[in-house]
Amino acid sequence: MQRVTDYIKQNYDRYFQELREFCAIPSVSTRSEHKGDIQRCAEWVANQMKSIGLENVRVFPTAGHPIVYGDWLHAPGKPTLLFYGHYDVQPAEPLALWQSPPWKLTLRNGDLYARGVVDDKGQVLMHFKALEAFMKMQRQLPVNVKFIIEGEEEVGSENIYKFIHREKDLLTCDGLLVSDTTMLGKGIPSVCYGLRGLCYFEVEITGPTTDLHSGSFGGAVPNPINILCEMMAKLHDKDGRVAIPGFYQDVRPLTRTERKELKALPFSEKRFQQTTGARQLVGEKGCSTVERIWARPTLDINGIYGGYTGEGAKTVIGSTATAKFSTRLVADQDPATISKLVRKHIERLAPKSVSIKFTIHSEGDAWLAPFDHPLVQAGKRALEKGFGKKAVFIREGGSIPLVAMMHNEFKRPCILLGYGLPNENAHAPNERLNLENFQKGILSLAYYYDEVSRVDDQSRGGRNPH
Repeated sequence: MQRVTDYIKQNYDRYFQELREFCAIPSVSTRSEHKGDIQRCAEWVANQMKSIGLENVRVFPTAGHPIVYGDWLHAPGKPTLLFYGHYDVQPAEPLALWQSPPWKLTLRNGDLYARGVVDDKGQVLMHFKALEAFMKMQRQLPVNVKFIIEGEEEVGSENIYKFIHREKDLLTCDGLLVSDTTMLGKGIPSVCYGLRGLCYFEVEITGPTTDLHSGSFGGAVPNPINILCEMMAKLHDKDGRVAIPGFYQDVRPLTRTERKELKALPFSEKRFQQTTGARQLVGEKGCSTVERIWARPTLDINGIYGGYTGEGAKTVIGSTATAKFSTRLVADQDPATISKLVRKHIERLAPKSVSIKFTIHSEGDAWLAPFDHPLVQAGKRALEKGFGKKAVFIREGGSIPLVAMMHNEFKRPCILLGYGLPNENAHAPNERLNLENFQKGILSLAYYYDEVSRVDDQSRGGRNPH
């Protein structure tokens, strides 16, 4: 491994330049005017795969944006890892808030700034560079690898679901590897073993058939905005719990081992609060902040609107009012069941004086890994070697629906090794990636591929796909 790690350290400057090329491509998946940029970025990823020695590289067209595949399968008897990442990014607007151009990678005060640098281009490139070091120094990889890099993660990943179902045999593996998450904090390398699920809803309340004068009609007709606000206010009880009957019925409680691990984490509630800018932290009574954001389900109103919202005054009773809200789910909660419970509760809360339209925009499962699995434990050892510090196991409050889907589809462990930090502005102006995490991340991934090569067939599940 010494020659591999030395090679990585000697090429940091080149990695920076390659990351600059990658980030310079405005691969914004949500806007049609960037379709050419998306295609160009897919080709860049494919060329990068070929340059490091991956084989069978293909750019698969889809009904949306391309999926890039590559593999190297010449390590008989060794595990096969399937890496998933994405090359598409969020729009850079508002541009005026960027301190440096969003499409020009800039190093400032120890951080790399550019749109997509942490989500997810920088983290994808780390894997390429770790594997490149093995190919340059040893002419082979310690394990078998397969890569799928998509271009629609930021817009729902619609076509990769179809791709995975269609190409399941091509993607057979022993473990799924993802780097699209964060560390607990600076200097705390972290293995993520849990993600919350997600359901997203929209409810529209209609009262009168048109907007009405509030003086002539106020007090005599139902006001959809008043009613909707009353309904939304009844979704939580005084202890911060979701007040929907049956909502907590299937929640899997933390194990004793998990509670011990969480309690030992160097997590500062004060620092967390300062990061948010909130005057104080709130949430479900009897739970710590870490439990609330990682291991407990929640419901949040994401947007509410209706009537007149322009400048100045306009005294009207709006015809309609709309709220968008979402639930974050934990292990054993079924999204379809939760959606039925939410719909039933909303319909129960709505008075007969209004009509309602209830829409389910998305449903996604929670995901939880057994963190004692050998492929997961290999991640902890690799992070400690790469960063020279003790690694921890964490969950994340966010959702990556594809992770749960792939886990359910392949029945294989999923290992999440993320190198971002919670305050690095993914999706916001001045997105950044810590330079040290980028460099040590490459080292730790090289160690990870080496560690996985030592995991025997029986302990990883008794099946080698090659």
